[in-house]
Amino acid sequence: MNARESISSSPPEFNEACEALRAVSLRSEIDMTEIPPPGRLAPYAVAMSADVMAPKNFEQVTGEALDELATGRIVLLYDPSSPLEWGGKFRVVSYVRAELEHELGHDSLIGSVAWSWLVEALDGNDAAYTAQGGTVTRVLSESFGSLAARPTSVDLEIRASWTPGNAPSAMGRHLEAWGELICMVAGLPPVPEGVTALPGRRR
Repeated sequence: MNARESISSSPPEFNEACEALRAVSLRSEIDMTEIPPPGRLAPYAVAMSADVMAPKNFEQVTGEALDELATGRIVLLYDPSSPLEWGGKFRVVSYVRAELEHELGHDSLIGSVAWSWLVEALDGNDAAYTAQGGTVTRVLSESFGSLAARPTSVDLEIRASWTPGNAPSAMGRHLEAWGELICMVAGLPPVPEGVTALPGRRR
C-alpha cells in the first residue's frame, strides 16, 4: 500500500510522517516530485524523486549548457512489525547520482568524503538515525567508435539507508538532510537564503 491510497486504511503514524515529508520546502534548485513507491519493500511506503537543476545564470557564467546537475530518489518505508534488521518501524532508503569534475572523480578519498556529506547533513538537521549503511560508487564511462569524441566522464553514486529516530511529525528533517546531500553532490554549496550559488564545472 502506498501513501496515496486511502488515508483511513493507513496507520496514523505513517500518515503523520507522510504529511511531514510533504510539508518540506527544499531550495529552489531542487525539482522534487512524489513518485509511486516500490511495492515489496514494506507494507507502507512513500517515495520522492528529485533533480538538481543548474541556476539560471549557470551557462552565462561557466559557458556550459548543463541543465541537470544531480538526480536521486528517497523512500520512507513503514512496517508496523519493526523488522529486526531495521531496529524500528521506519526505514529510509536513498539514492543520489551526479557527474563529478575530472579531478574529483579520480580522488581515492572521494568515497569517504561523499559518505561524510550524508552524515553531516543528517547531524546538521537533527535527523536522528541508527543502523545506517550504504555504498559510494564511482562509474567511469568511456566512449568508442562513432561516439569516441565524447569526453570520459565519472559519475558518483551514493546508495544509503538508515533507521530514523525522530517522531513521525519530525520525519521531514530526514528529507531536508537528503536535500542538502544531493545539492552537495551536485556541487551546490550551502548559501544564505536568497543567494544563488554556482556549481563548479562537471567536466
